[in-house]
Amino acid sequence: MKRYSFFKKQENHKSTDFTDVLEHLQKSKDFTSFTLNFENEIYCVSFFDTLIDKDIMHRDLLPFLHTNSSTLEELVHNLPIEGLVFTKNPAELQSQLLMGYIAITLNKSDQAVLVKAANNTSRQVTLPEVEFSVVGPKEALVESLDTNLYLIRKRLPIAELAVEEIIVGKLSKTRVAVLHIEGIANSENVETVIQRISDLRVNQIIDSSYISQMIEDNKNSPFPQFIDTERPDRLAAVLGEGKVVILVDGAPHGLLGPSTFFEYFAAFEDYFLNWTIASFFRLIRFFAVLFSILMTPIYVAVLTYHYELIPKDLVSTLVISRSGIPFPPILEALILELAIELLREAGARLPTKVGQTIGIVGGIVIGTASVEAGLTSNVLLILVALSALGSFTTPVYQMGNTIRLIRFPLLLMAYFLGLLGIAISFCFLLVHLLRISSLGRPFLEPLYPPRIYDMRDALIRLPFFLQAKRPIEVQTEDTVRLEPKEDSKD
Repeated sequence: MKRYSFFKKQENHKSTDFTDVLEHLQKSKDFTSFTLNFENEIYCVSFFDTLIDKDIMHRDLLPFLHTNSSTLEELVHNLPIEGLVFTKNPAELQSQLLMGYIAITLNKSDQAVLVKAANNTSRQVTLPEVEFSVVGPKEALVESLDTNLYLIRKRLPIAELAVEEIIVGKLSKTRVAVLHIEGIANSENVETVIQRISDLRVNQIIDSSYISQMIEDNKNSPFPQFIDTERPDRLAAVLGEGKVVILVDGAPHGLLGPSTFFEYFAAFEDYFLNWTIASFFRLIRFFAVLFSILMTPIYVAVLTYHYELIPKDLVSTLVISRSGIPFPPILEALILELAIELLREAGARLPTKVGQTIGIVGGIVIGTASVEAGLTSNVLLILVALSALGSFTTPVYQMGNTIRLIRFPLLLMAYFLGLLGIAISFCFLLVHLLRISSLGRPFLEPLYPPRIYDMRDALIRLPFFLQAKRPIEVQTEDTVRLEPKEDSKD
């Protein structure tokens, strides 16, 4: 209730005229308002120093104010600037000034001309850092929404590419753009995204992850339901498949949906490689994730309850490895797993060069010291290290975080119930995945519901000529994306 009363209070606080607006804004030290007298005409120019490009003001605005203009309409004809806006609304005057406009009034009238002069200083387009690829384009999104739209539009120079812009955030007034291709994207998906974003009642939207958490179908699930990507080429590709893309001003990542579970194991670089190589890499990633989730729990379960499953050739190795270890397998595994997580978190929070050093040196020192001190076995140390490497193979960072979390419940169930506990946990995990949806579409598609055609780009990637139609799960209006070649007649 406090939140809604705050919004109501903010909405009722509106200035009544231009003078009140300017006086209110002048409390800020970076707000400037001055007058210019030309014969009988008095111009009042108001703006925020930190929001405008002063070159535009001195080059395209101030030199033309001395012209003989008795009205604002005449002034507009003399200004060599496009996109001028007339307003008599004090609330609009205030909002546009805060967006980087310059307000001009003439002879203290109740009408103003708004000149767009926003300072669009932003980071230059650089290489992708999270989704780097050896082959393919080397451009990444930046924090400027206009720049990101340019990076996508230059790859899709078609009139059907539609951009819906929504202002979200009572305080931040963040621009959120929803992109889709008319005639291809399912209108229900587009309307669902726009409706959910429009219904948001929040103070601030700082990054696209805020939007993702607020509009996803299952908010309590650890599994992401929107793919977060920094690659404009990937966004352009999924738009062509009929998906919906969300861009947020100030966020160097875009969201795409609906998504499926298997898409989180498919790197966009797979489409730049031969289909056999790409399929092999996808299978490696998938089995590496399974190994990462199951290996340590299986170790704990076997040594605690099912030691008869250990091959005779490995018994002596495990006995020698665990001789002198004072802890049961579960504590041994938790110590190493938590040590790996601490090293990973510390490396992520430190500067790049220092973080790499901490990760390598810390892993070697702690691993060697723990084995020599008799706290952990060298066999488990190898398994935990391989499990950590397996979790790094996921191309989408959010899914990697989910995999890190899943291992700990499986470890505890393996300790209490052995392999039966792992099986029960896996059943719960599968049921949870079956219940998840992304924009109302099944998350485990094409396994459930079974769609044989979409299997061609799931665990494996078949050649492009065998993927002539768009994925069924997106429910596109135009299903054909690769038209068959017509045979030439002699």
